[in-house]
Order: sequence, then C-alpha cells, then structure tokens
Amino acid sequence: MLRRLGLRSRLILIGTAGLAAGLAIGGAALVLALSLSLRHALDTSALQTAHDVSALVNTGRLPDPVPVAGAQLVQVVDASGRVRSGSPGVDRLVPLLQPGELARLGAGQRLTVDGARAGMDGPLRVLALTAGPASDRMTVIVATPSGTLTRSSAILRDTLLVAYPVFVAVLAALAWRVIGLTLRPVEALRAGAEEITGRRGEGRLPVPPAHDEIHRLAVTLNGMLDRLEAARTRQRAFVADAAHELRSPLASIRTQLEVAQRLGPAADWAELVPDLLAETERLSRLVDDLLLLARADESEQGLRVQPVELVGVLHEVAERYREARVPVSVRSPTPDRPEVWVEADPDGIRRILTNLVDNAVRHAGSAVTLAAAPLPPGDRVLVSVTDDGPGIPPDDRARAFQRFTRLDGARDRDGGGTGLGLAIVAELVRRHGGTVRLTSVQLASDQEAAGLRAEVVLPRGSTHSDG
Repeated sequence: MLRRLGLRSRLILIGTAGLAAGLAIGGAALVLALSLSLRHALDTSALQTAHDVSALVNTGRLPDPVPVAGAQLVQVVDASGRVRSGSPGVDRLVPLLQPGELARLGAGQRLTVDGARAGMDGPLRVLALTAGPASDRMTVIVATPSGTLTRSSAILRDTLLVAYPVFVAVLAALAWRVIGLTLRPVEALRAGAEEITGRRGEGRLPVPPAHDEIHRLAVTLNGMLDRLEAARTRQRAFVADAAHELRSPLASIRTQLEVAQRLGPAADWAELVPDLLAETERLSRLVDDLLLLARADESEQGLRVQPVELVGVLHEVAERYREARVPVSVRSPTPDRPEVWVEADPDGIRRILTNLVDNAVRHAGSAVTLAAAPLPPGDRVLVSVTDDGPGIPPDDRARAFQRFTRLDGARDRDGGGTGLGLAIVAELVRRHGGTVRLTSVQLASDQEAAGLRAEVVLPRGSTHSDG
C-alpha cells in the first residue's frame, strides 16, 4: 500500500505518523505529570495539616472544632475509635476510616476513599498520624477532596484530544507545502530528463542554486550525460569511419567482379583472383581491427597479465617478417642483461609489436630495428621499433594514433594499412598502463636522413628478474 504512494505522500505519511505518535506520548506524559504534581501538592498540604494538629494534641491544646484551611476534613480519633475532635462539619460519631484502614495508614500509606463517608461527592485522599501521650494515644485523620485533581486532569486530557488532531493536521498541511517546495528541483530534473529523452532538450539537466544533495545529484547526472554524449559522438564517428573504410574494398571487389561478369569467358581470372584476394585480405584485417577496437571500447577487462620476456617476443615477431620487403632485426641487449621482463598480456604485447612492425615495414627504406631495455630506476621498460623511412611531421604524430586518420605525404594508408594499426597500439598500451609516442631518429649511416621510432614505455609490474 505504501509503495503505491508517491514520494511526497510517503514522506508526509511517515512524518505525520511519527509526529502524531510523538505528540500522543508527550500528551500522555503531560497528563500524568500534572496528575502526579497535583496529587503531590494535596498530600503535602494534608501532611502539613496533620503535623499541625498532632502538635496541638501533643501539647494538650486540641481545640474543638479544629481550625483548618480550605476544604480539608480533620478527625481526631482515640484508641477506642471515638471521635474526640474534628473540623467544622465533620461527623463527630463515625470515624472516616475503619479500624483496618487506620492500621494501614499507620504504616505510612495514603488511601483514597469514597466521599460519601463525609457527605461529599467524589473521592477523598486520606492520611493519618499518631499523636498524644502513651497513656492516651490518638490518631489524627486528614482527608482532602481529590475531585479537583481528577477534573483538572480530565480537562487537560480533553483539551489535548481536541487540539492535537488539529495541530497535526495543520503541521501536515505545512509539511506538504514545504516538501513540495523541497522536491521541486527533483521535478525539474525529471522534466529535464524527459526533454532530453524526447530529443527536445540541450542535453543538460537544470542545476538548483542551493549546494545540497540535489545540486550534487544534478552535477553528477550532467557529468554522466556529457560522458554519454561524448561516447555517442565517438560511436557515430566510429561507425561513419568504419562504413567509409569498408566501402572502399567492397567497392573494389564488386567492380572487379562486375567487370569479370561482363567479360564472361574472356575474363582473365588468373590476373583477377590475386587482386580479389588482396582486397579480401584487406577487408578481413579491417574487420578484425574494428572488432578489437569495439571490444576495447566495451570493456576494460580481458588482459591476461603474466611475466613476459620481451627480447624473446621481439625475436618471435621479427621471425614472422623474414620474407618482408626489408629486413627486420633485433638489437641485442647489454650482455649483463640479456633478458628484459615485464608483467603484461602476451597476446597484447605481440599485437602491439606486430602493428608497429607492419607500419614500419610498409614505410621503411632499407631496414627495421627492434629493441627493448629497462629504464632507470628500473620500474619501467622501453620497447622501440625504428625504421629509416620518411618519418612523420611533429605536428601529425599525436594525430597518427587516432582512428582512420589520414596523413599527407608518404606515410599514409595507401600502403595497404587499415588506418587502425596505431589506434590499436595506443589502446592496448593504455590498457597496460603505459605510454606510446613517435619520435625522429638520426640514422648513423646518413646524418641527413630522418627515420621514425615508435617508443612504448610499459610498467614492469612485480617482475624484477632480468635473467
């Protein structure tokens, strides 16, 4: 039932119920406190009167009638139960209390008896004190009408029963208004979210001026919306670029097949098949790269981190390019450190090196060199791939790691690349917690020639052994 109500109604209901319970407990405590206070005042006054009359009995100056103040009733009864004296109007023949009641009062108790014993309406609050010499002991009985106490408590109780519901209703109405004002920024956030969902808004939620929880919520949600918008923008750009890149090999394959279809038996399939296979291989590489980047964008998980010996991986990659257009060699580490270890994903490291070597082989003039070495103070490792090609202008080096980036000059995608190789390298290096950059290098054989070096810096992790 409570779940079906709105937030505002639930807050009002819970708050009002708590307030009503608190006021009920407070009202009951107030009535009880007033009753106890009035009863204590009656008992104190009656006890003082009993002491005064006992003093008169002890000194042998007991008057008849006994003077009293207010509505108190006094009887002085001897040991045989005879009324020896009393206040004006009190019965002089029948004691107010029976012998058993007198015995209990002698133990320090107070009794409440029917006022009809004294010809009065309402109950009587009675106490007694023993006085007089041992040869003539008497009991001083003081009775006080307690009807006033009962009426005062009843008046307060009835007043609270009438006033409390009105008070709770007024506070509930006030709370309804206050909570409505408090929740107004939440309603503004809801309306803003609906506009954004309906593509009518600007993609931002209204931020309330007060620096409270709702303000922080709005700021957090706007940050989330900014990240989602950036992700959507990247996704749209990625899809557009992917579609553009896929269109080129598909168009080439279709064109060649249409030409072969028109030529019929005269088509030179021996010359056509290698071109089709090359375009199909390019298309396959492009799809593989797109899938890898898509998986990288989707999740940061998937790295199988373990100790990897980089020099051995470099030789393994170089062996794959034994038949490449230029030789690929590995520069040997220092003799005292023949191995270089790092904590990384072996498949990720091989993909990084393969993409860098592919790019270098495609543009190198005569050679490609691979190397790995620890960096001081020993918590990082540098892996480099150097070629003697035309290089990349400094202004374009950072842009070369973006997806589907077109570079002017000799190092563009026309050499057979997909335009995603360096982007994949940057993504894999980032996921390993490292950095990658492109730098110029002066070749020893020709001081005027400027080659290109790709430098990958990786953290070593917990591996400390270099063999």
